[in-house]
Amino acid sequence: MSRVLALRDALREGMSEEMRRDENVFLMGEEVAEYNGAYKVSKGMLDEFGAKRVVDTPISELGFAGIGVGAAMNGLRPIVEFMTWNFAVLAFDQIVNNAAKTLSQSAGEFHCPILFRGPTGSAGQLAQQHSQTFESWMANTPGLKVISCIDPADAKGLIKSAIRDNDPVCMMESEMEYRYEGEVPDGDYLVPIGKAAVRRQGTDVTLVTYNKMILEAYKAADELAKEGISAEVIDLRTIRPLDYQTLVDSVQKTNRMVIIDEAWPFASVASEVTYEVQKYAFDYLDAPIVRVNSADVSLPYAPTLVEAFLPNTKKIITAVKSVMYR
Repeated sequence: MSRVLALRDALREGMSEEMRRDENVFLMGEEVAEYNGAYKVSKGMLDEFGAKRVVDTPISELGFAGIGVGAAMNGLRPIVEFMTWNFAVLAFDQIVNNAAKTLSQSAGEFHCPILFRGPTGSAGQLAQQHSQTFESWMANTPGLKVISCIDPADAKGLIKSAIRDNDPVCMMESEMEYRYEGEVPDGDYLVPIGKAAVRRQGTDVTLVTYNKMILEAYKAADELAKEGISAEVIDLRTIRPLDYQTLVDSVQKTNRMVIIDEAWPFASVASEVTYEVQKYAFDYLDAPIVRVNSADVSLPYAPTLVEAFLPNTKKIITAVKSVMYR
């Protein structure tokens, strides 16, 4: 059985189920308790689990991330919510230099089972310091797993897998899509970290993306179908480890690929996917892989410039037609 849930509700359900299952799991972050979360992801959790397991923190990302790392190294399983990953920049020392390196620095003796989560990417007119995309930043660090999705079923299944993981996981959500709804299975539903999902089957071109850009890929696929172009849509879901096999299998069928990535183009997830696909499936490509990234500038504030900055359906269609030589 399944129900229709919003993304925020699926995340809450996944966290709550794991907190009921394991008393060592707890949630901490800015406004997660008394205010029910900045985006109401943790609504009602304080009432159920109490102030010792749903903990409001000061506005000090470096501080409470460090507390979380220490707790993880001492047998607990913290969920650390950042109001936005833009603010988590202040905590990168704890995430990158402590959580990610615990296993290797201890020669495999100590794990750091911690989940860092919160929204990433553009959220409308929030300008330069509140609109960055961090998947490629975190994925560049050995020792971190990185997941990024908006599908509610995936969100529940992945957050449960992340909480159970013995090493640090970074989960990227979308402030714009916490209301996005989808079917979510009942019960103890898990999605494995490291496995992409083929959302739509196609024969002419492979569209690869993740997080809220999957919605633009769906729109583009619908428009392309009207012109007789069959687009396969792949949702990466996990950025590190990346599911190369699903990508290669698709290109062997479609012979063309367009990657949609909200991040800046330089050293992006799209760059890594491009390299790996040409490495393992070069002989199957009938055209160079094309990336559709955000513009290589800091995000402006004006609505017209925000629209020009971000990937969108029109840009995806243009990219597809270029690899189709149309």
